Amino acid sequence: MARVKRGVTSHAKHKKTLAAAKGFYGRRKNTIRAAKAAVDRSMQYAYRDRKNKKRTFRALWIQRINAAVREHGLTYSRFIDGLSRAGIEMDRRTMSELAIAEPAAFAALAEKAKAALPA
Repeated sequence: MARVKRGVTSHAKHKKTLAAAKGFYGRRKNTIRAAKAAVDRSMQYAYRDRKNKKRTFRALWIQRINAAVREHGLTYSRFIDGLSRAGIEMDRRTMSELAIAEPAAFAALAEKAKAALPA
């Protein structure tokens, strides 16, 4: 059986890992053992934080909506309840941008939600 030489494959894998470690501090950027561990860990953090980013932005949108809706005499939870009773389906990102960019349109939305709530 022929002998398999793996120098080319190993070199390519090492180059790929070191390229991913570009910008890291100390030996983590140029020593393959340290770089591999650092890159593996950084990929775990990146995966985790892509999930956390969604949570963080949703919380931000809710805070913005809450602040905008309190100017119209409602709380966030009453506003969302009013929207659902009125049959208005709109995502929080859009409502947040509406509250910032189009206050008049958001005021109309708040009035519809307020009208749909029981007295």
